[in-house]
Amino acid sequence: MRHAREQAERQGRRGEAWAAWYLRLTGWRILGRRMKTARGEIDIVARRGRTVCFVEVKWRASAAGLEHAIDAGRLRRVAAAAQVLAPRYAQAGETVRIDVFLLAPWCWPRRIVNAWQPGV
Repeated sequence: MRHAREQAERQGRRGEAWAAWYLRLTGWRILGRRMKTARGEIDIVARRGRTVCFVEVKWRASAAGLEHAIDAGRLRRVAAAAQVLAPRYAQAGETVRIDVFLLAPWCWPRRIVNAWQPGV
């Protein structure tokens, strides 16, 4: 059990590194990684222009596992953590959003832009 958890942790970190690399290549500046709050954790905080993006990265062993990797409950936890961190990274009037990266071996990565819509 411990070995499986350690392997999953390594894969998750690898997925986060891939997502950060992709964001940098597309013009984003990485402001923080693995930001912990009392309300949850944010994998990556990035900025491009006047947009601050809180990024959740989900890595699964297979493409089939990606279907259920992110749900409303998980997004609520990410949104709660982003709400705590937003004043530290975003100025008044700037756009704040949550993106999700879904990653699995031998699959094209999937990015969900602005994945959290409050009240939905």
